Amino acid sequence: MADIRSEPVVVIGLGRFGSALALELVKRGTEVLGIDHRPKVVQSLVGQIPHVITADSTDIEALRQLGVGEFDRAVVAIGTDVQASILTTSLLSELGISDIWAKAVSGQHRNILTRVGAHHVIAPEHDMGERTAHLLTGRILDYVEVDADFAVIKTKPPHDVVGMPLRESRLRSRWGVTVVAVKPEATVGGRQTGFTHATPDTVLTYGDLILVVGQIDNVERFAAAE
Repeated sequence: MADIRSEPVVVIGLGRFGSALALELVKRGTEVLGIDHRPKVVQSLVGQIPHVITADSTDIEALRQLGVGEFDRAVVAIGTDVQASILTTSLLSELGISDIWAKAVSGQHRNILTRVGAHHVIAPEHDMGERTAHLLTGRILDYVEVDADFAVIKTKPPHDVVGMPLRESRLRSRWGVTVVAVKPEATVGGRQTGFTHATPDTVLTYGDLILVVGQIDNVERFAAAE
């Protein structure tokens, strides 16, 4: 099976989000074709992105000439020009690209992108705002929403689950959550250890960091426990 990281990606729209994405993909060894309609933006990325071109992504003939239809993966990272974002996504679908990611700036924009062919729609500003709100409340140290009502959080254990094996803590019956990994507070040979898988025999201490999964309301309730 081919390594998905080696499959090339076309990134259309090289603003802050698109350029950061393209540069990170290049850093990870992925071949990237970057496209933007602004010559100055493209010029600023020459030498950083191996293949970067000025073109109008709302022109299907321009996309064909660039060979965009030969890509399996594409990202529409166009920011404020909603019309161009929607039309570009539609043209990529028409070209038969099998994995289209698109950036949305509103719920309505998200819905339209899905209808015209986007397989994955992301909303970086909304998602970051939501994540920050979770981090500002309670004792959650990190938060990742993995579905509409399911999340993974990083936090510290409440007092009443410390000092006993996880199998005795009744986490699922009391909070509806599961501890999946632990980063011990204690060092080994003077060095801090990383996260390891939690087991039913894992005993938590007050300073440990833990990764907890469950429904959003449940993980928030667990993180708020003293």
